[in-house]
Amino acid sequence: KLPSPGGNLLPLIQVDSVQRWMEDLKLMTDCECMCILQSKPISLEDDTQSELIPSSQHGPCDHLQLLLKRAWIISTELGRIGQKLDRERWGRVHSLSVRLTCHARSMINEYSIFSRGTSEEMEQFQKLLMEKCSELTAVTERCLHIDDEQVLKSMKPCVNETLSAVGRYFSQLLELALTQEVQVLVRKIDTSDNLYTAESTTGNLFSLTQEGAPLCRIIAKEGGVVALFKICRQDCFRCLYPQTLRTLASICCVEEGIHQLEKVDGILCLADILTDSSHSEATRAEAAAVVAQITSPHLPVTQHLSSFLESMEEIVTALIKLCQEASSGEVFLLASAALANITFFDTMACEMLLQLNAMRILLEACADKQRVDTPYTRDQIVTILANMSVLEQCASDIIQEDGMYFLCLTMARMRGRDWWASGLWAEGREGRDTCVKPSLSGMRAGPREVSGEPGLKRSQSLKELVSFVILCILL
Repeated sequence: KLPSPGGNLLPLIQVDSVQRWMEDLKLMTDCECMCILQSKPISLEDDTQSELIPSSQHGPCDHLQLLLKRAWIISTELGRIGQKLDRERWGRVHSLSVRLTCHARSMINEYSIFSRGTSEEMEQFQKLLMEKCSELTAVTERCLHIDDEQVLKSMKPCVNETLSAVGRYFSQLLELALTQEVQVLVRKIDTSDNLYTAESTTGNLFSLTQEGAPLCRIIAKEGGVVALFKICRQDCFRCLYPQTLRTLASICCVEEGIHQLEKVDGILCLADILTDSSHSEATRAEAAAVVAQITSPHLPVTQHLSSFLESMEEIVTALIKLCQEASSGEVFLLASAALANITFFDTMACEMLLQLNAMRILLEACADKQRVDTPYTRDQIVTILANMSVLEQCASDIIQEDGMYFLCLTMARMRGRDWWASGLWAEGREGRDTCVKPSLSGMRAGPREVSGEPGLKRSQSLKELVSFVILCILL
């Protein structure tokens, strides 16, 4: 205590800056401890239930899964900072900025430990990211000590710009890291002559495709499609065909994947697999799923698949045969979804189907609950019939095969609760895009329900379409 002019003792004035420094130090220490604990879960069960796990249930490998987790955390923190900044909650903006810096530093350190060396470009982005994180922390700390609202509003664009720069450098750094990891996986697949190595590496690549379109683009760009088709052309890897084709179907949800497929004559390879009865039913079903994906009306690039027209007759013939011989609802669904998309792709396919007696085959399948067991499967059949109805002979064939009964029954079912109770085995496509391939293993595990709104749109459009088909027949 200090003496006052009057002789009384005055208490020492506490230094706010020291207290703030201690609080920041504690926060940073807590963040680092939290990061260490997150990267080393106490048990596998707890880890699978953690909210920090990315979308795939099985990570491709430990260090890559850790990178994806950390990236998800950083993306979340960036979004939170943006929200708090909009509300001008400067205290939260600063504390979140400190946490963001900790996570960014941890991501760089962790990846440096596990990576096989970083390029100069990656080191440059690492440096830029940390500089911008430090700048963000500093500028948000200055805002804490400003009471003038006008000054704070004037600084808001500066903080926003810095935050955007952090997000930009983070995205570029993450893309470089993921590209490097994908290159390693693709190289392993391309040079693999061992069944076990090829199986595990292909499985790792499939796990990456489940993380979203950006990773699918990277995989396609780095030669993933080429490497996977190399496996599909080797008899020694026949047992890996279903898994490999499933991975290809996932990659082809982006245009880059379809372009690469066409460059390596992938459609010809798919046609060979579909027409070869020596392949297992699961293999041919997965090949049908790839066909369904690359012919999806959702993707504009599919209209320019010139090589598909050359093999279309063989593919259509093989698909209708697969529908006829399908031993399960999953196989029938994938084959019929591919046919439905092809009828959108080219009207000549409808004439082929008519010649192949597809009308009778599909309507007979409707009575088989083992093959046609979901509203989504019935939707494929109705789609094919609707697109075939442009042909005059189709109307008489529908009446001759008692198709009117099936169409009316379909309308009645779509009005009931059966639509919601059964669930839709799809991967989130809306409207009439018919099938972004659900894997056979996932479908056996149980149906995946999609949100009510897309289902409602599909149900409504389906009822209108069926009504229109019946009206055309009656006329």
